[in-house]
Amino acid sequence: MFENKDEWRVAVVIPAYRVTQHISEVIHGIPESVWGIYVVDDACPDETGKYVETFITDPRVRVLYQPVNQGVGGAVMAGYQAALADKADIIIKVDGDGQMDPALIPDFIAPIISGEADYTKGNRFYDLEKIRSMPRVRIFGNAVLSLLTKLSSGYWNLFDPTNGYTAIHADACKHLPFHKISKRYFFETDMLFRLNTLRAMVVDVPMDAKYGEETSHLKISKIMGEFLYKHTKNFCKRIFYNYFLRDLSLASIQLVLGFLLTFFGVVFGGYQWLISADVGIPASAGTVMVAAMPLLIGLQLILSFIGYDIASVPRRPIHRLKRRRT
Repeated sequence: MFENKDEWRVAVVIPAYRVTQHISEVIHGIPESVWGIYVVDDACPDETGKYVETFITDPRVRVLYQPVNQGVGGAVMAGYQAALADKADIIIKVDGDGQMDPALIPDFIAPIISGEADYTKGNRFYDLEKIRSMPRVRIFGNAVLSLLTKLSSGYWNLFDPTNGYTAIHADACKHLPFHKISKRYFFETDMLFRLNTLRAMVVDVPMDAKYGEETSHLKISKIMGEFLYKHTKNFCKRIFYNYFLRDLSLASIQLVLGFLLTFFGVVFGGYQWLISADVGIPASAGTVMVAAMPLLIGLQLILSFIGYDIASVPRRPIHRLKRRRT
């Protein structure tokens, strides 16, 4: 059970799209200490919302209907806004397909209640023995996506970025730009980028990988280009926001000088190499040094900037530690 359960209104948001076979088990598994459950029917062709209203008698359940399918991100945002309007303190997102164990909810809210985080997310890679059951393609894909997410979000301490088991404090949630957050499969990653712009503290929560009979609607071949584009876009925006718009530091200068020197070294060196190859005469030692020195210094400055960026991961929660109700 939750600590201080009388002081905290904990809500669970369940995006529902073709999860009729699993939704009952998920809802029944949610601890009694949870204050409210929001099932968001994302224009589901199986009418999951009507199924819940017909067969689920839990008084905590409220069904929301999306007029058109908006994807998991759009459904979660609708649930977030409804929970905030009802004065929830912590909002947990759990998928309706049965992959996420509701019994872990106390583990996800504990760091928030204790003031150690604004947002928590699952990480299936803590136990190296148990991840052997995970498909190798998924392991490799998560490793690549994790690296891209570290760059684009600025949370270098996190892993398993596509894990959708999350919890967020209302004080952080209410500052999110709901209309800007990606509505489909890039949702979890985009959330991290948005949280970093708020300087919210995010921590991983260990959990086991679980795979059942559920069907994934994610096609890697279709979203690969979109993910790469959005990661690049978020990376550029984050660097601009954090190092030039909000603050100008030594790291900002290192990044600019590092990029310019590296660019000059590559372009000048490449140009001289083409000339030497054309005339068949090796470049002089001086010419090589003029190309090599800016390149080496530029790379060193960029590495210094990356080191500063890693050390700048938000480490102080932005939410209030105590929220007592009268």
